[in-house]
Amino acid sequence: MSVLIKGTRLYGEGDPVDVLVADGVIVEIGAVEPGEGTEGTEVVEADGQVLLPGFVDLHTHLREPGREDAETIESGSAAAALGGYTAVFAMANTDPVADNAVVVEHVWRRGREVGLVDVHPVGAVTAGLKGEKLAELGTMAKSVAGVRLFSDDGQCVADPLIMRRALEYSTALGVVIAQHAEEPRLTVGAQAHEGERASRLGYAGWPASAEESIVARDCLLAAHAGARLHVCHVSAAGTADILRWAKDRGTRVSAEVTPHHLLLTDERLVTYDPVNKVNPPLRTGPDTARLRAALAEGVIDCVATDHAPHAVQDKDCEWAAARPGMLGLQTALSVVAETMVRTGLLDWRGVARVMSERPAEIAGLPDQGRPLAAGEPANLVLVDPEAEWTVRGAELASIAANTPYEGMRLPAVVTLTLLRGRITAREGKIS
Repeated sequence: MSVLIKGTRLYGEGDPVDVLVADGVIVEIGAVEPGEGTEGTEVVEADGQVLLPGFVDLHTHLREPGREDAETIESGSAAAALGGYTAVFAMANTDPVADNAVVVEHVWRRGREVGLVDVHPVGAVTAGLKGEKLAELGTMAKSVAGVRLFSDDGQCVADPLIMRRALEYSTALGVVIAQHAEEPRLTVGAQAHEGERASRLGYAGWPASAEESIVARDCLLAAHAGARLHVCHVSAAGTADILRWAKDRGTRVSAEVTPHHLLLTDERLVTYDPVNKVNPPLRTGPDTARLRAALAEGVIDCVATDHAPHAVQDKDCEWAAARPGMLGLQTALSVVAETMVRTGLLDWRGVARVMSERPAEIAGLPDQGRPLAAGEPANLVLVDPEAEWTVRGAELASIAANTPYEGMRLPAVVTLTLLRGRITAREGKIS
């Protein structure tokens, strides 16, 4: 199958060009007209829309196996494709936990069967996510799933000795340890960001120092081990300062920020709506501003959704009983456009950097996040930067509907997603 994208602007720059895709790669860029050798080519009129490399999400929860009432690999893959993603990393906190080769291979195979995005399973760092002993890192890394990212996300690897051993072991395997940075002794019973609003509303506080202290500790451990550390869902301004310090020292640390931590703040707590409950919590306006600046500067490397679907009974309840987490795959680009592009902090080439190129580099994906050039893999997303849409949770592809952006009018619409030259999503529908 071949596809000809007519009149697109690469990275949103320069004059419109045509892009011919065939046999899974970009064949030609320029002024291309269907002719001999292009019979059966599907022509897509881009009308000046922006072409970017397909997005890569280092942090998503697909819930399968175990919680298929909230999401499945199929429904999550559909949401990802509609959001412009061509690769996602499925976190290990499933049931059973992805702490062995059997589970990660199931996730990997199921992702291939669905075929809408490349689904890469994330292996657990510790057995059962209990933080007591290392999981089978080597077995998972050498399995058919080829696991390259390990995380106990949802739980912090709090024991410094266990974390040190994981980092040391990771160097021999050539893998990355991704940490959910939360000192658990500082967050017992925590329900929201520790501050004036939480105190006024009666919520137990989640201090920023709980995140900052673990990030500082792990940067030191990673530096001594010569290991690669990735910090999940950075939420606090102080964490960005620690990351800058560690990178200046040559520490091999990378970090992600979620769309919701770029846009939303703890002002939303006044509604008592559990859709706003997330871990780490929504923080203050100054935190949000600092995270945006750090992302623009490259101190924070990339955007990751932390897409966390929940069944109705786990969200439609009192705040204290509600599970933390928000949908993110279909809204991520629009939130980044709202917070980073409209504000002038990033251009569309910058969006490609933080949503495609850097996450692909961090995860070591050779065929994702590649330049838009002839001979490169055709993992692509076409974006209408002028369009706007209204978010409706019930209309999203996920089984769950727990979006904090319900009713919001957001910019930028994904109009086409291609995985190795095959159209997977078009105009809001799965192809």
